[in-house]
Amino acid sequence: MKHLYSPQPIETISLEVESSPVWEVILGIAGYTHTQLRHTFDLDEKWTTEQSSMPGSLVNHLKVIEKTNFWYGLIMLQNKLSASSVRNFSNLLSEMPIDYFYDILLPYKDRDTEAMRKTTATQCDRLELFEQYAAYFDTHDYLGEYVRGLGHYSYQDICDLFNYTMDEWYNWVSQHEEWDKWTRALAFEQKQYSSLDMTNPTEEIERITGGIKYRPEPSVWTVKLIPHISYRPWILEKRTPDTKLFFYPLKEEYLMEPGIPSKELVRGHKALGDELRLKLLYQLLKGPSSLQEMSVQFNTSKTTLHHQLSLLKAAKFIRVDKGIYSANLTQINSFSGQLTQYLGDHI
Repeated sequence: MKHLYSPQPIETISLEVESSPVWEVILGIAGYTHTQLRHTFDLDEKWTTEQSSMPGSLVNHLKVIEKTNFWYGLIMLQNKLSASSVRNFSNLLSEMPIDYFYDILLPYKDRDTEAMRKTTATQCDRLELFEQYAAYFDTHDYLGEYVRGLGHYSYQDICDLFNYTMDEWYNWVSQHEEWDKWTRALAFEQKQYSSLDMTNPTEEIERITGGIKYRPEPSVWTVKLIPHISYRPWILEKRTPDTKLFFYPLKEEYLMEPGIPSKELVRGHKALGDELRLKLLYQLLKGPSSLQEMSVQFNTSKTTLHHQLSLLKAAKFIRVDKGIYSANLTQINSFSGQLTQYLGDHI
């Protein structure tokens, strides 16, 4: 068989590292209102200690964000706006057409449901369309209720909630002495990666984020890597119809001071300082296991196990993929070396 081939330029994904105080504000709001995992966040203790200084209106707005999961909408908007400040975010939001607003906020499911998503965005006054589109996400942890919330709140109410919450959170968090240090460190991280090797984007993603292995997806042409502090130690992954977002924790060395142990070192020892968690880790070193299997084996409720496993996962000692937990040998083997490195010449 003869094969005619005319070479064409090979297209690849666009890759960028994007950082701004706005992203840190949004991720702070997202982390603070993530009640299921908040106990694993580096800043949870600080948030808990200092929340008494929050204005009452901010507390109320955060409760609405927690109930509706509207933090997801803030992420989707900032992805499009790339606002440089909270005020800039508010100004750009006020200029946005309503149908474009909902087109951004409504989550992407797949190509088969994209027409329904577009229709819902353009006919945003029809509650039944939001209900129908929400049904596609009923098995998701939060997106089903998020979509229903978009239908039950008015456009103006959502905009006001976003603007008030972001403005109040920024005013609250920027008073903390660490804020200026954080923003300088995030800006430095972005500057470091102003020039990237676009011929090997997947390798660049793994290098910058410290291990994310990205498999290109149909219709995704842009990958944004967003360093953060507020969501540490977690990697948050989101996507739009054409963009993949990876929020990765800022490197520990940017935040450390001499004599102060890293959060990873402290988190790891806390994770290991419990008999059940050690038994779980020992079992997973023998082989992968599901939550159901471990619940039977240890005669412990799934809720209790999920909490304990989340602490091991936050310390990077284990991984979970499609409900199956496994040990992370690389982290386990390197952890003792981190203690030796911290103690240095004193041992």
